Amino acid sequence: MQRPLTVALSATSFLILSIVLPGYQRAVTLNQLNTVPPTSLSEHITKRTAHNRPPNFVVILADDLGYGDLGAYGQKKIRTPRLDQMAAEGMRFTSFYAGHTVCAPSRIALLTGVDMAHSRTRSNAGPGLQESDITVAEILKEADYATGVFGKWGFGTPENGSPDRQGFDEFLGYLGHVHAHSYYTDHLFSIQNGNTERLRVDTTQYTPDLFTEAGLDFITRHKDHPFLLYLPYPLVHAELLVPPESMKPYQDSTGRSLLMPEKPFPCCGVIGTYRGQEQPHAAFAGMVSRLDRDVGQILDHLHNLELSENTIVLFTSDNGPHVEGGADPGFFESNGPLRGLKRDLYEGGIRVPAIAWGPGIIPGGVVSDHPWGVWDFPATLADFADVPSPPTNGLSMRNLLLGDGPVTQHEYFYWEFDNRWGGHYVQAIRQDDWKFLRFVEPERTWIELYNLRTDIGEFNNLATHFPEIATRLSDLIDRVRLDL
Repeated sequence: MQRPLTVALSATSFLILSIVLPGYQRAVTLNQLNTVPPTSLSEHITKRTAHNRPPNFVVILADDLGYGDLGAYGQKKIRTPRLDQMAAEGMRFTSFYAGHTVCAPSRIALLTGVDMAHSRTRSNAGPGLQESDITVAEILKEADYATGVFGKWGFGTPENGSPDRQGFDEFLGYLGHVHAHSYYTDHLFSIQNGNTERLRVDTTQYTPDLFTEAGLDFITRHKDHPFLLYLPYPLVHAELLVPPESMKPYQDSTGRSLLMPEKPFPCCGVIGTYRGQEQPHAAFAGMVSRLDRDVGQILDHLHNLELSENTIVLFTSDNGPHVEGGADPGFFESNGPLRGLKRDLYEGGIRVPAIAWGPGIIPGGVVSDHPWGVWDFPATLADFADVPSPPTNGLSMRNLLLGDGPVTQHEYFYWEFDNRWGGHYVQAIRQDDWKFLRFVEPERTWIELYNLRTDIGEFNNLATHFPEIATRLSDLIDRVRLDL
């Protein structure tokens, strides 16, 4: 078995991507993708070459935000004007994948570029990030980038796998994912004197606001130097809790929810840490809108500091929508046209919104259905920074984001999950338009096969109609998956 390779390219090496390397298929050209009008290419290339330093990067990761939770992806009940504007001014992706269907493994895939066929962490109960894992922050440190992370780290302890040990200069946030269930807390963690240490905070402070403020300050202090800002917001994970001003747009003058019917959620749910919520619909909508507001503040700050022309902002989610703490994804159609939710390996659990923005670099008004995912972030950012990155399962999507030149394609996408809530273990693999799932329960095993080109909702199981394709994809799982 040969792993996919990552290729780090200089600005003049686009043609290398037309070579077929082990682990992915032949590159496709821009004309085949039809992602950007050819007349706009010269303008964007001129802008890109006008800068004398590598671009800044801002990576914004939402928590449990579904494919259909933004207006740009069809949401009708929740207002997301800034993210919709970001999508209109940049590139919106309709076939973008999270690394996993739950928190920790998905975030590790984003940071390391390692997919679930080769990851040690395939659930929230896995070993987490190890110091031997090379993160995108460590890669960019080789190019003298300042690095900061503010939000939900999601794994590790102060002694192992913490941000200070994984290439980040600055950190404020939650280390563990359970702690991040509480939007009001008496402590967070921060890098102090080179170590990740506990930090007391005001219990009346809404933590996402602290992370936005920290991100804005980080940008200000590093505006004259290349930087990587990683903002893994806890929004919109349960608990369903948001300051009153963010709920008011979804309430009438008496405080009654406008998103009826409401079903009050009593404390504390299955996890045991979620506070109750009398108006879950209004609260959830307010959380999404507050996330939208925070993203807008980041974009405005980049513009005001005249950094937007040389900054790439990537926005996405760690997995599909959740049903915890009173959340009601069915009411909002949070998974859009997709089947499944968080903890599923149907598309609704792993296909997520993704937007790339950068007025001086990223072409605007583009919608692309080219399949890629979070594990491509490290190789892509390294390529833009013109710094080598270690071989991983991720591929550089620089040409895709530039709307220029041939674009690499993955041979496959793989996920697996031991769904203890659902009572089964499941593996999923996508190759081209075909999606294959293998379910294992104590008393039975079954398979499903879907053609995503004609059946994005995964309603028509074709396993018995195309047994040779099902067999080929089943064999591919066995070939690429490593026991770690």
